[in-house]
Amino acid sequence: MQIYLDAIGNAFRLLTTGGANVYPVVVLSLMVSGSAVLIASMIGIPIGYLLGISRFAGRAVIILLINTAMGFPPVVIGLFVYMALSRSGPLGFLDLLFTPQGMVIAQVILALPLITGVSAAAVASVARDLRLQLQALGASKLQLGIAVLKEARGGVMVSVIAGFGAIISEVGAVSIVGGGIEGYTDVMTTAIMANVSRGDLYTAMAWAMVLIGIALTINIALTTLQNTSVAYER
Repeated sequence: MQIYLDAIGNAFRLLTTGGANVYPVVVLSLMVSGSAVLIASMIGIPIGYLLGISRFAGRAVIILLINTAMGFPPVVIGLFVYMALSRSGPLGFLDLLFTPQGMVIAQVILALPLITGVSAAAVASVARDLRLQLQALGASKLQLGIAVLKEARGGVMVSVIAGFGAIISEVGAVSIVGGGIEGYTDVMTTAIMANVSRGDLYTAMAWAMVLIGIALTINIALTTLQNTSVAYER
């Protein structure tokens, strides 16, 4: 038990002293995962909305594929992105391998199915009568979409929270695509792995506590925002 208490103390010292280049690593982690979840939300929420309100041939197959993609191992996604961004890959000309931008691409792919699938379920749960009433009142497609998403905002926010939580804590994709280059592509999860590989378990555990603390703080903030929004509407 003492090792965990010591790790909490070491994590506090890391944050307060800025040792081990902690601030650049934390900032890069938040920038990469924050950018990824923003891009994934901009793509996934509209797709989820369309899947949630539409009924067409092949819809069930698409939803099945999205749900399956939620379970893809991050290391597999990282491998696919690595191959795509390598010099011999189709996107090699972009020269994004071992860069923060490449890491964002990998995390977007990881977060997209989760945000899309949960958003689709949230939109599908909105009462059909609401859409029929809005259409009867002459609402445009844009007005209808805004109203439905507003009604489903709780579930949509959950999709964003879940997406962020999944990518901020994953290591497989970012380590393969980013390479964990110190001072350039090193994020909190790769910092943990690097210290474990060096046998420095105390620093690795301290980084783990920093990651848990930051992820918990952000998720509490997002959840509070979600609950406040729902309570305000009521």
